Amino acid sequence: MRPFELSLTEASRAVRARELSPVELTESVLARIAAVEGRLGAYVTVTADAALAAAVRAEREISRSGPRGPLHGIPMALKDLIDAEGMPTTASSHVRAGHVAERDSRVAERLGAAGAVLLGKTHTHEFAYGLTTPQTNNAWDHSRVAGGSSGGSAVAVAAGGATFAMGTDTGGSIRVPAALNGVVGLKPTYGLVPRTGVTSLSWSLDHVGPLARTVQDVALVLSATACHDLRDPASVSGPMPDRFPGGGLRGLKVGVPRNHYFDRVTPEVEESVRGAIARLAELGAELVDVEVPMARYVQAVQWGLMVPEATAYHERSLRATPDLYAADVRILLEAGELTSAGDYLRAQRARTMMRDAWARMFEGIDVLAAPTVPMTAVEAGREAVEWADGTTEAVSDSYVRLCAPANITGVPALTLPVGHDRAGLPIGMQLMARPFHDATVLRVGRVYEESVAGAGRLAPRAA
Repeated sequence: MRPFELSLTEASRAVRARELSPVELTESVLARIAAVEGRLGAYVTVTADAALAAAVRAEREISRSGPRGPLHGIPMALKDLIDAEGMPTTASSHVRAGHVAERDSRVAERLGAAGAVLLGKTHTHEFAYGLTTPQTNNAWDHSRVAGGSSGGSAVAVAAGGATFAMGTDTGGSIRVPAALNGVVGLKPTYGLVPRTGVTSLSWSLDHVGPLARTVQDVALVLSATACHDLRDPASVSGPMPDRFPGGGLRGLKVGVPRNHYFDRVTPEVEESVRGAIARLAELGAELVDVEVPMARYVQAVQWGLMVPEATAYHERSLRATPDLYAADVRILLEAGELTSAGDYLRAQRARTMMRDAWARMFEGIDVLAAPTVPMTAVEAGREAVEWADGTTEAVSDSYVRLCAPANITGVPALTLPVGHDRAGLPIGMQLMARPFHDATVLRVGRVYEESVAGAGRLAPRAA
């Protein structure tokens, strides 16, 4: 197996055993980027010289005193919303042309302290305000969307162009591209990973989290990045998750939704996810039918919070340089100016009610298992989906519909691959739990992943 094909866990084990050096690993990943980037468009910028210099330092440190931890010497990428000192943070937008970060974000600081090697910045849908990342092609089929907004991070990991990557998630922006590209993505509990130095889309919905090839990989990254930071008003000092989530599924209750999550999904998605849920039962979990509360209000609340908050963040630049925004993003930002204070407050009240209702739902279950997205990656440029019940839905609405509840309620949500459709495109299952039970979703995901073949598989068409 070539070094770029290794999962984070495998690469870390090889580095620790002195079977692989950080320089060899980084050179392999950089060569992979050079081979596939022209077809994928995952990166805004690749800092090859700086990455190799960091790998040399890591190799010397490990040789002298051993690794600092499992991320030491491991090459990774940051979504182009996350500041790294001296590097541009453009948010994949002309509005940010020439912007260079003066200091590290808290996440970059933590990863640097852990010894990770920064490869560069990955593309986002402009300012994270979209679900497709049009600059980037799907790693499994280049004619299809990568998903968004962390599309560059997902494609880089799926193609072997990063051992792991960081993304952000406001309405599914880690989980959607992770599912569409066959990798693992985690949206942690709201406030668990600080957002200091991360460009905001919607402050009350934004989360930062990892994408990698296995559940154990994202657990390692979460352990390194979760912390309390007073500079982020939403940051919490709650319990940090276990680095190595252990245990089986015996006695664990898995909720299977009767509504919302299996409404308007493709037959292939439903079959794969229900098959994965059945596998959890075979592994010892107890399946419990549940009614997802307030499901009919999900999209209204999501948009009622996100649209005015995003517009408030962009108010000055929207008025000064509106033509620098892509048309789809500018329209959404302008729409936010029409949202009344009353509408925003009603969305906030509804969010509080939804959080309380979800807390009651989780009194009877440990984990909720459901599809991540209702369909696999659509063709680039496709704008709408026609469902069997005769309804037509915008692609962006389809992709956000099943992910948004976890952002509104702030619960941890993990997506992992559970199958493929007839075209060979990946299908993802989403696991959610009560706040600060991130270790629970990681445990369930790890047990499932270890029971099936193919964990950590790279996209076959990436090259």
